[in-house]
Amino acid sequence: MSVEVKVERELVYPESDGKPMADNTLQARYIVYIYDALEGLFRDDPNVFVAADLLWYPVEGEPNIRVAPDVMVAFGRPKGDRRSYLQWREDNIPPQVVFEVWSPSNTLRDFVDKLNFYERYGVEEFYLYDPDAGRFERWLRQGDKLVPIENTQGWVSPRLGIKFVLEGKDLVLYAHTGERILTYPELRQQFMELRKQVEIERQRAEQERQRAERLTQRLRELGIEPDE
Repeated sequence: MSVEVKVERELVYPESDGKPMADNTLQARYIVYIYDALEGLFRDDPNVFVAADLLWYPVEGEPNIRVAPDVMVAFGRPKGDRRSYLQWREDNIPPQVVFEVWSPSNTLRDFVDKLNFYERYGVEEFYLYDPDAGRFERWLRQGDKLVPIENTQGWVSPRLGIKFVLEGKDLVLYAHTGERILTYPELRQQFMELRKQVEIERQRAEQERQRAERLTQRLRELGIEPDE
């Protein structure tokens, strides 16, 4: 008598969709800028998770239902490394904010598919930036729909509390304090200039110390004891 043994296979949720993070350097630069800005903004909040180009699976048992936003933010989820964002293991909390940085290879179908996906699976704010065209657009959840909002210039995100401004074609982010959020190269340059200034001040202080020592030594040679 033969016994049939039923073996359940564990579903695999791929960690890569086989696509590059960015198609070109311009797109990559803005993805990194937005990601770094949000990581820095929420660095002290242990319950805000920020990721770039991470596959998000909203439905357990459906590995084909997935998307990898250029940048996404999930409030109420702890920081930490992940191979993918499996929503059912994240208290079923979807990313509330997503960003897409458009490239010339993207199509209208790509946009429609992503908008429908984000609308269906609970995204609250969807931002689309096209650096080549200098176009910045946003959609905000109203009920079960993501609704386009006109006049995005100077828009402040309800969730993030940051302001988005187009300066020419460049997208610039401002913190809630009104301070412009710098890119890493800008921060690096600022740091190097500050370090250079500190070194100049150190050298100046050392020169003054040496001058004072020489003056003290000269006074003693003349038989004059300098005041304490």
